[in-house]
Amino acid sequence: MSIKVMGVTAGRKNSNSEILLKEALIACEEAGAEVTMINLRDYNILDCTGCTSCTIGMSQGKNVGCVLDDKDDKKKIMDVLLDQDAVIYSVPTYDLMPSANYLTFAQRSLSYETAFLETIGAIEHRDRVAGLISVGGSTRAWQSMALEGLQATMFTTDMKVVDMILATRVPGPAQCLLDDELIARAHKMGENIIEAVKTPVEERKWLGDENMGWCPNCHSNALVLGEPQWDGLHYPIECQVCGAGGNLEQTEDGKWKFVIQEDGLLKDRTTVEGRARHLEEIGHTQGGFFGNPENREIVGKKIIRYKEKNFKGI
Repeated sequence: MSIKVMGVTAGRKNSNSEILLKEALIACEEAGAEVTMINLRDYNILDCTGCTSCTIGMSQGKNVGCVLDDKDDKKKIMDVLLDQDAVIYSVPTYDLMPSANYLTFAQRSLSYETAFLETIGAIEHRDRVAGLISVGGSTRAWQSMALEGLQATMFTTDMKVVDMILATRVPGPAQCLLDDELIARAHKMGENIIEAVKTPVEERKWLGDENMGWCPNCHSNALVLGEPQWDGLHYPIECQVCGAGGNLEQTEDGKWKFVIQEDGLLKDRTTVEGRARHLEEIGHTQGGFFGNPENREIVGKKIIRYKEKNFKGI
C-alpha cells in the first residue's frame, strides 16, 4: 500500500507558499507516494464559536463532534487529512504569526483532538508525521512566532513534526524561485517526510536542520518563564510550544542551552499521554463551574450588569 501524503497551504495561488509546498510534494511523488494537495483559500471555514461543546462532551466520555460540522468544509477536509500518513503545511507569515485563514482552520480542530478521543475510546491511535514551512518577507525577526504558531497546531491531530523550514526574505510573488537553495531545501523536506514514514514509529526522529531552536524536544525557538500549573507542577523555564520543563545552563564555552529536567516531559504536548493530562485539567476546571449550581447562580446575577449595558457602535 502506497504512502499517503497531503499538502495544505494557505497562501496566494502560484506564489511562494504554494511553490515550496509543491516542490516538497514532488519529492514525495517521486518516491511513489499518493499525493493530495489543497489550498485553504478554496474552502469555506467558519470561525470556532467557542461553545466548548466538543470538550465538554469528551471530558464526560462522549464524542459529540463540532456544532459546525454540517455548515462548512472543515469536516470534509479532516476526513481526508486524518487518513494520511504525513501532512506538509506551507503557510505565509503575517505580523509575526501564521496567516489568519490557516489559524481559523487549525483552531477548529479541537473536536478532533486525537488524544482526548483515544482516551475515551472513540478512535484508534494512528501515527502521522508532518513538515512545516513558514514563508515571509523578512528574517526571523519578523517571523518570530511563525513556525512556533504552526507547531502549536500540530498536537491536536497527533502530527509528529520531523522537519521545519523558515523561508525568509521572499516578499514578492513567486520570489522563492530565485533561491535555488531554498527550492532544494523544500525538495529535501519531501524526502525527509518519506524517510520518516518508512521508519518504525518508535525510531522516528527529527530530520530537519541540526540544532534548530532552543528546545531539544520540539526544536521551537521560544522559551518562557515557568509558572505554577493547575495541579501545582512548576518548572523554572518552559518551552512555550511543547511544554517541556527545565532550566537554562551555561556551557563551558560560555553559551547557554535549555536542559530539560528529569520530569520535564510529564506534560509533553507532542505525546498522547501529555495531552491526555490536559483533558484531566479541562474536566477539573469545567467541573468546578458546570458541576456547581451555586457558581452558576452567582454568575447569573452578576452578568445582568453587563447584559444591560450597551455602548455606541460604529
